[in-house]
Amino acid sequence: MNEPIVARHWLAIVTPKAAPAVATSTVLILGRIWNANGAEHSVGNAALMVVLATGAAVAGGFASAGRAGDSVIAGTAFAASGGLALAGVAGYADGWSLPLLLWALATAVAYGLAARYWRTDRRESVAYERHTIERREEHAHVERVEALRAGAQIEVAREGAAYATALAQALTARAALPGFDPVQLTRGGLPELPASE
Repeated sequence: MNEPIVARHWLAIVTPKAAPAVATSTVLILGRIWNANGAEHSVGNAALMVVLATGAAVAGGFASAGRAGDSVIAGTAFAASGGLALAGVAGYADGWSLPLLLWALATAVAYGLAARYWRTDRRESVAYERHTIERREEHAHVERVEALRAGAQIEVAREGAAYATALAQALTARAALPGFDPVQLTRGGLPELPASE
């Protein structure tokens, strides 16, 4: 079987691995822009971020609390909660040290969580590839067996046709001999031959 060769672009390979760092860096940058535009030491802005982060955390808790909780919704809600908390600290804090520390922590946690899903995805991909290879090998084996069987049937048919041709030639040659009596052949146990004209 000819499989199409699919070569993924290097950006398509790197982008998922860079997504957690890009997401936390974006939140940090937006928080610092917010800081430069007047959020520094603003109690109203800090209260807003606390309320939003708490709301997102509560939503994540409710999403994961049920027996059939949706892990994607819960993960998204917890990630939003962490992002809002990071943005609130980045917008409210004076210097860069606390926002950078929280950024590093958030990035490490994001990579830790993403690694778990990447491992699961890799296991599923490897299992699918193995299953596909096994299926292809099984189909190839069946094809080889059927090709051998068909070849044997063709060979038997070819030999049968050659035997029938040889028998017909022998009977024709025998019929051409003087004194040939087809009735004697029938009495001897051979099937009756068609009458020659």
